[in-house]
Amino acid sequence: MNNRKDIKKGKTIGVTVMIMIAGIFCSKETAIPEVDWHPVEGKIMTQWAKDVSPDSAHPEYPRPQMKREEWLNMNGMWEYAILPEEEKAPERYDGYINVPFPVESALSGVKKPVGKENRLWYRRSFTIPKNWSKKRILLNFEAVDWETTVWINGRQVGTHLGGYDPFTFDITDALKKRKKQEVILSVWDPIDEGTQPRGKQVRAPRGIWYTSVTGIWGTVWLEPVEKTHIESLKIIPDIDTGEVQVVVHCPDKAQGYQVEMVASREESAEIKAKGMAGKKISLFLQDPQLWSPDSPNLYDLKVLLKDSQDREIDHIESYFGMRKISVGKDEAGINRLFLNNHVQFMIGPLDQGWWPDGLYTAPTDEALRYDLEVTRQMGMNMLRKHVKVEPRRFYYWCDKLGVLVWQDMPNGDAHIGREGKDIQRSPESAKQFEAELNRMIDSLYNHPSIVMWVPFNEGWGQYDTTRLVDWIKQLDPTRLVNNASGWADRGAGDVHDVHSYPGPDAPTNEPNRAAVLGEFGGLGLPINGHTWQDEKNWGYRSFENAEELTQAYRNLIQKLKILVEGGLSAAVYTQTTDVEIEVNGLMTYDRAITKMDPDHVANLNKELTKQ
Repeated sequence: MNNRKDIKKGKTIGVTVMIMIAGIFCSKETAIPEVDWHPVEGKIMTQWAKDVSPDSAHPEYPRPQMKREEWLNMNGMWEYAILPEEEKAPERYDGYINVPFPVESALSGVKKPVGKENRLWYRRSFTIPKNWSKKRILLNFEAVDWETTVWINGRQVGTHLGGYDPFTFDITDALKKRKKQEVILSVWDPIDEGTQPRGKQVRAPRGIWYTSVTGIWGTVWLEPVEKTHIESLKIIPDIDTGEVQVVVHCPDKAQGYQVEMVASREESAEIKAKGMAGKKISLFLQDPQLWSPDSPNLYDLKVLLKDSQDREIDHIESYFGMRKISVGKDEAGINRLFLNNHVQFMIGPLDQGWWPDGLYTAPTDEALRYDLEVTRQMGMNMLRKHVKVEPRRFYYWCDKLGVLVWQDMPNGDAHIGREGKDIQRSPESAKQFEAELNRMIDSLYNHPSIVMWVPFNEGWGQYDTTRLVDWIKQLDPTRLVNNASGWADRGAGDVHDVHSYPGPDAPTNEPNRAAVLGEFGGLGLPINGHTWQDEKNWGYRSFENAEELTQAYRNLIQKLKILVEGGLSAAVYTQTTDVEIEVNGLMTYDRAITKMDPDHVANLNKELTKQ
């Protein structure tokens, strides 16, 4: 990490990521080098793989809650190379990779492992549009795993540690007064040999542990801004008062800069407000339309930033939802989960977010949405995003489709047993975990779909539990905190979460927390032609056909009904899809087959949500 040198001198000490970009990117259109690209033939592919090409790789604007009109999509063909970790930047590259698909995936066109002993390099060139010449130029990355360093025209512009959070570098001062610019990026990832948050990635996939992901796996894009611009928003809805508080953050003090905002929804009257950058600005809604799974109402929000002379210098489009999540007592005095001041039973899948052809990266935006549509078709109103943080368009679709989200923090470091004590992390390990946890909460704060933060799962990397729960509550007092999903409960947070396979089960009712079932089910059904491997597939319980599977699911729901009557507030079924050798999904890994009739499953699940 220290003593890094200018890349022109060939020094690349420590962990780095390099990218060089070639081609002109205009608005959402991309000029791609003439390369005979095709996906590597994978074990199985999804139906959306046929829609993937370098000139159509995730063309959607990646940050839906802070959208600008001008931007350049940098997805598509990049040069890549895999070299031993200590070697300098390559003079010649191995070939081309289709960004943003990870190098280990079929859709990258590479499908090669990297490993701790190597470093992954990217390179491409790009051209800045003439009308951007007087602007600051931001280079944005939605996700890169894990340690990334970027050079522009041989000048290092920044380093980032983190596999799941978006980050930005201002590259303006490194740009040249010529058409083509060069960006080089180098990435290093210790996978499961490090202590960093990594989710279920391992060097040797097996059981519940999957193929590792290295490098860029989220959209890369450029955008022009003024020196003072809108850097981020913080939106805080209050359904009890009908008020929405918005704070507009700028990269400097922005003294004298004024913010104007307009909220609207369909044909309703516009709500306007003014205030100063960095200060809370209140919008008051008459008869606010609340957000819920049954009615995922969203308000459009336009935000303008003006200087002291009333000149517009930035504007973005956003949205928000009016919703409240809390724990309260029902008529019988039992603690329940409440949504918008009403008891809301939550049922949905453990959602891993893996793809057979893209691994961490969905093939297309339509594919990303599809999993959520099937979840809703099955009468489920929530999901638990399991030890992975998705790109922000995933949460946009949760907001649009009405899916409640329990958001896990990706695990890292050592594991403890069911009754084990919290581990002692090194100062470096704890610092990195908390930095990435903080960034996850900051980047996803405005999504109404997210109702619960889950810092730990089954003792994976669990440490300082009570302190971290209190800290998360300080960072975000508007949401619930699940101190530990399964195992190692410390009595902190808003819920007591147990796991039971196949289950179901429920923790004892408590005076201050709600009882939830964080994982159950795991009913397995391998389907020939749609599995990651032909034999030795795995599920918590195995069945021979869809009829047997459906009957087993029906039996689980009947047992759940009794637990719900006794105090259970939520249940998370394992899982949305098969993942590699796991075959306990509601769908096959390639999403080609839904294993049980959705309407029948929906009728069963709705018996629970009506409790």
